[in-house]
Amino acid sequence: MTSTATSPLRAGVIGAGVFGGYHAGKYVENPDTTLTAIFDPDKDRAQALADKHGVTAYSEVGVFLEAVDVVTIASPGVTHAQMGARVLEAGKPVLIEKPLAVTGEEADQLVKLADEMRLPLACGHQERLVFDVMGLTAIQTPPKRITAWREGPWSGRSTDISVTFDLMVHDLDLALTLIGQDEAESLSVEGKSERSDSLDEVSMTACFANGAELELKASRIADDRRRGMVVEYEEGVIEIDFVARTFKNTTGFDLNPDYMDTPEGRDPLGANVARFVDAVLGRVSGPAAPGEAGAAAVRFAERIDATAGK
Repeated sequence: MTSTATSPLRAGVIGAGVFGGYHAGKYVENPDTTLTAIFDPDKDRAQALADKHGVTAYSEVGVFLEAVDVVTIASPGVTHAQMGARVLEAGKPVLIEKPLAVTGEEADQLVKLADEMRLPLACGHQERLVFDVMGLTAIQTPPKRITAWREGPWSGRSTDISVTFDLMVHDLDLALTLIGQDEAESLSVEGKSERSDSLDEVSMTACFANGAELELKASRIADDRRRGMVVEYEEGVIEIDFVARTFKNTTGFDLNPDYMDTPEGRDPLGANVARFVDAVLGRVSGPAAPGEAGAAAVRFAERIDATAGK
């Protein structure tokens, strides 16, 4: 799509919680954006984040949208589809934190709307940028098997969505990227709810048409924080520790051991925001995690929860 936008862009953030604060900070740091506005229905919370950066707080989304050129949505997951549609309909490019939506239908509608409006739609799957600089996404051969786990203690956050949409969705996006397919042929799921009305822990196995196997576990009621992935190829194994930001590689594939020295390795969120801004300004063909990728992860997460009976 052709861009007529010019730098600096007026940036706004919807949602003044923890992640809204992170995104606001990235817009302040980016030389191509000027943080201008914060929207949150909680006026006090919106004002607190706005005051931190010396910008304007809004409690009315329509007025907020008049004050910005680009938007990040970091509100609760169940609001992402409605807010995303509102932003796109106002003619504004948008970066929506994961999950893109909480149903496949909503996610696909956002992708369709962005296409109709010819606007960039980005999703907060910034860990794929880390895989890019590691060299993982450049491997042409699909892996035989991926095993991943993403666990942590109960925090009380994101209880509006299941752990599938909250945590596992990261690994769903990464796995689909490496496997190169959006739909699994078979799926088996086990899950349980202990602290919320949705799944707090889920384990799944899936098989794909190209023979790849996937085994994932996510928990927000675990004793300790553990986040890792093992990617198995005919040539060997790549073991990734997401917490320590290290990996071991017994394959012959040429991966970058110094990936943490890159901007993407040091600050994936900032790099994702920067790529979104570059897409808006027409410098690159699209965001790092486009809406289509976010929608694929949502459809898979929805299928997992449905299989678990949630």
